[in-house]
Amino acid sequence: MASTKQSGIKILSDNRQAGHNYFLLDRFEAGVVLTGTEVKAARAGKIQLRDSYAEITGNEAWLLNVHISEYSHGNQFNHNPVRKRKLLLHRREIDKLLGKTQHKGLTLIATKLYLKDGWVKCELALAEGKKLHDKRDADRKRTQEAEAKAGLLRNQR
Repeated sequence: MASTKQSGIKILSDNRQAGHNYFLLDRFEAGVVLTGTEVKAARAGKIQLRDSYAEITGNEAWLLNVHISEYSHGNQFNHNPVRKRKLLLHRREIDKLLGKTQHKGLTLIATKLYLKDGWVKCELALAEGKKLHDKRDADRKRTQEAEAKAGLLRNQR
């Protein structure tokens, strides 16, 4: 698992497909309400964020489709791997996100789950879905940049 130790942050899981499937606009940090076995499994890196997203219902933010595997020593107190998890955000952040997701048609995507000073945090991104031609343009652009970089390196030798 990739772990970066800068200012007490350790990345537990990241959603790499999010940048490919969506235009990521704004990013927010939210705390996540977890049970004890979920935290232990998260620290072990047993998290998958592939199709995860957040929704706002009843003035509360919820994280959906995050798969945190069961903790190996959890016995009968183990958690459900794919359950709704509450996100901790300020009221004005929730109101802002509610307005943007309802009126502008944007989606809240979970991009990272990480430990920050011992607390499990989630990075959310306001995202707009990419169409197939947008994905092709991004791939074409990435290929052109790689070729240009390789050409510069060849000329420097």
